[in-house]
Amino acid sequence: MTTATSMGTPDVSEKAGQVRAVVRALSLLREIAASEIGLSLTAAAEKTGLPASTTHRLLTTMEAERFVRFDAVTGLWHIGVASFTTGAAFSRTRDLGALAKPYLRRLVDQTGETANLFIEAGGYVVCLDQAESRHTMRAITAIGGRMPMHASGAGKAMLSRMPADRRDAILTRLPLTALTPKTLTSAQDLQAALEAARQSGVAHDDEEHAEGLRCVSAAVLNEDSRPVAAVSVSGPVARITPERLEELADHVRAVAADITREFGGRPV
Repeated sequence: MTTATSMGTPDVSEKAGQVRAVVRALSLLREIAASEIGLSLTAAAEKTGLPASTTHRLLTTMEAERFVRFDAVTGLWHIGVASFTTGAAFSRTRDLGALAKPYLRRLVDQTGETANLFIEAGGYVVCLDQAESRHTMRAITAIGGRMPMHASGAGKAMLSRMPADRRDAILTRLPLTALTPKTLTSAQDLQAALEAARQSGVAHDDEEHAEGLRCVSAAVLNEDSRPVAAVSVSGPVARITPERLEELADHVRAVAADITREFGGRPV
């Protein structure tokens, strides 16, 4: 059934299996959560495209269950304590490695290259997980292996999305050691690379960590839009040519955004 009947069949959306009232209530929750100061009834109705009467009925129902709360002084609706406890339960159980695994496999299928997931630790990026390319000649970083942030696409992707104070604290204690002739060893060059990554959403490693290898990387973000990891594809320069970089960047950006959403993060 896709419509309500006089016998009391639940009101459902056009997508099979979705109860329309639940979808509408969740839409309201998302809009209220996205507002820093709360929403009035009128604003909530406008943002969700719902009639004011329907909006009020849904809000008062959720208020009774403490998923939203109403401030009588300001006339605004806010997220309630039940929403917080539900979200906290997700935070306790989310596993970044497990969440990212199918997306790493998707990157391999899309690009044919090795896909990696890195996290930051003390000025280095550490490989948390990997899905290997099927090519005989491929890039492999051992799980648990680490690279200095300034000489890796993943490191630069994460640095480019960090708040300035945290980024500066890392760079202050991080020696810009040359690992190859192409490693960025000047603070000015590194800052230019980070700004380019901030603008494009991806960072590159052009034989900066190991000669003969290139990678494209993008940051995975948390609920504050701060980096918690980076996803990348890497391979030999013979296959990852300058002409392929934008194509690979599109795939990497999309996967990083999908992992961010799956993790409960907020894309920039």
